[in-house]
Amino acid sequence: MADPFRVRVTVRGYELDTQGHLNQAVYLQYAEHARWECLRAAGIAQDRLIAGGVGPVALEVTVRYLRELRGGDEVDVTCDFRWGEGKTFQIVQDFTRPDGTPVAAVTGVGGLLDLTARRLVPDPRERFRALATDPTPMGL
Repeated sequence: MADPFRVRVTVRGYELDTQGHLNQAVYLQYAEHARWECLRAAGIAQDRLIAGGVGPVALEVTVRYLRELRGGDEVDVTCDFRWGEGKTFQIVQDFTRPDGTPVAAVTGVGGLLDLTARRLVPDPRERFRALATDPTPMGL
């Protein structure tokens, strides 16, 4: 199994809470950023999704905080799609410092929404594979 896709983010001062560490909601933004970058690396831009009549949706998200991040810190955020059978898939995202120290973990359940029918597509793995120019970053 290949290493999961990863992107590095630098914590900006305006993202900090009153204690001086990364605001809890920003972890979700970093996770979302990594997911979109993973899709982009696979050749699936937002306009390609819309043209295909579909869009990714988050159905469940859990964040586990392990260490604080402060302004100027760098963090690597992974994006590891876990495919199964059915309409949903799992995404596991680890946040680590460049030295490998774990910072947080985000796990989620997602789906691919048919934008016309407003229902999840039956096999998101195959639909993503058909849209991708390089499905490797998504584990396909």
